[in-house]
Amino acid sequence: MKKIYTDKAPAAIGPYSQAIVYGDMVFTSGQIPINPTTGNVEAEGIAAQTEQVMKNLGAVLDAAGTSFESAIKTTCFLSDMADFAAFNQVYANYFTEKPARSCVAVKTLPKGVLVEVEVIAEIIRK
Repeated sequence: MKKIYTDKAPAAIGPYSQAIVYGDMVFTSGQIPINPTTGNVEAEGIAAQTEQVMKNLGAVLDAAGTSFESAIKTTCFLSDMADFAAFNQVYANYFTEKPARSCVAVKTLPKGVLVEVEVIAEIIRK
């Protein structure tokens, strides 16, 4: 197993890694809309927070040697299922290959954010 770290995504705020590579697969930890430069949640509203989450995921996937196009499965957590349609609009811009997905509403998310997403992706070796 190889731990993945990039300063282009928020550092872990607990005892976990940004992602783990195992064989030809990467398993990301859930990303929330923290700006990695400031360490703060700055985005407001579901669309802006989802954009920041996708930027963070993109940086972690890149550091692992893969991308959104190689995503196999995502798990998405929303603090309010009323945000589902707006979340999907942003999500669809990044996960164009339509990986398998679970999307659930949860009572609360870290730092009071509106969205968290984790990804399992294949690493294509050249």
